[in-house]
Amino acid sequence: MYPKYKLVGLLLAPLLFVLMLLLPPPLQMSPLAWKVLASALWMMIWWFTEAAPIPVTSLLPLVLYPLLGIASMKNAAAPYANPVVYLFMGGFFIALAMEKSGLHRRIALNIVKRTGATANGIILGFMLSTGFISMWVSNTATTVMMLPIAASVVALFEQNRQISKQQFGMFSLSLMLSVAYAANTGGMATLIGTPPNMVFAGFMQETYKVQIGFLQWMMVGFPMALVLLIITYWVLTKLMYPNKIGKIDSGSHEYIQEQLNALGKMSKAEKMVTAIFFMTAGGWILRPQIAEGLKFLLPDADFSDTTVAMIGGLATFLMPLNLSKGTFLLHWEDAKKLPWGILLLFGGGLALADAMENAGIVEMIGNSIQAAHLPVLAILTLLVAIMIYVGELMSNVALVTIFLPVVAGIAQGTGVNMLLFTIPITLASSAAFMLPMGTPPNAIVFSSGYITMPQMAKAGMVLDTISVAVTAAITYTLVKWVFGV
Repeated sequence: MYPKYKLVGLLLAPLLFVLMLLLPPPLQMSPLAWKVLASALWMMIWWFTEAAPIPVTSLLPLVLYPLLGIASMKNAAAPYANPVVYLFMGGFFIALAMEKSGLHRRIALNIVKRTGATANGIILGFMLSTGFISMWVSNTATTVMMLPIAASVVALFEQNRQISKQQFGMFSLSLMLSVAYAANTGGMATLIGTPPNMVFAGFMQETYKVQIGFLQWMMVGFPMALVLLIITYWVLTKLMYPNKIGKIDSGSHEYIQEQLNALGKMSKAEKMVTAIFFMTAGGWILRPQIAEGLKFLLPDADFSDTTVAMIGGLATFLMPLNLSKGTFLLHWEDAKKLPWGILLLFGGGLALADAMENAGIVEMIGNSIQAAHLPVLAILTLLVAIMIYVGELMSNVALVTIFLPVVAGIAQGTGVNMLLFTIPITLASSAAFMLPMGTPPNAIVFSSGYITMPQMAKAGMVLDTISVAVTAAITYTLVKWVFGV
């Protein structure tokens, strides 16, 4: 049954849109800006309520902008072909190949095997493996893969008579929550780790012609993810749900080893994916040096992160597993699993940001904030807090898409480089730990039945509060250092 709140959103958004168009714009606002705000309100309501699928809402600019004279169809459609869309597409192809080959499972089991001498060691192992894989594979896919492994370990602990019910309860809670939370934080580390990062990169490139390098992002995102991962481990195992189990028997070790044995030796597909993965990651990290070297052979070459991603992505379709049988790492049928809706969301968000910038709305927001005369760090902390707590209630991708143009305007108004605000709020959007609807990993782990809403909210509230301070402090320092702002 279609929920009532969605029905309200479905009808309310176009009604408010029409009402705004019938009313004259406020003083000092141009008719163009008023039309853009009306369109933005429609999109925001549908994104917030999910009255229509998020990718469908993202296509509204292709209809509204040409009809209202905001932009021609050519200009309205241009953001949907932004290079960042193809950067993410290439990353998705590599992630699909990794999933299909089973390489991600082998990596996870090996990490857990090497860290699992104690109950807390097992939790740490799951967090490290989940976090690492989430850097390269979508946090949703990572959680789906890790959850059954975690559930099997929980079942083994449940059969252990030496562990009390209270100890088991604390361990199972910590382990399940650690999978979701590590998937969230791991995605912060790289540009392709989670969609909000890509939305940010696309926004900066499309709107302000600022290219964010893969290594540049990692120099901010990786330390941020690592610190939050350590804090999350401490909060779960020491503060909120200490299990006090200590060393464990060999049962869980045997289970992990059995799973590894079942995988057998590395397959040809896994080896190929590993080669493509390292080639692509190396290309991203060493891109400036490679681009400089290419100038001797190809003086006009534009060697970007997107080029690297597409080389890696195309390689997954061109590397033969068995040429005589015509089998390759990926076939086009596999691409059906690619989250195409996310790519449309990128385009819709960039189209919205473009329109807000061109209509002067971003500048208006900046001027209004400038009048408040707040310290930069205070504004930054407030923005991070808003992103984290509002992010508990709506899609973090939609949230970043809506907030980036606004925050860019605030940065302009306060006279600081916009990276000092836009990077922190992008990272903060992935720090929603309190509610299942905050992020897909939260929802997946909650749906497993091992965790109740109050249990997730209890740990999440502590982590959300800590994350506000940690995100503001770390990003304020690192963004200044890495980008020289």
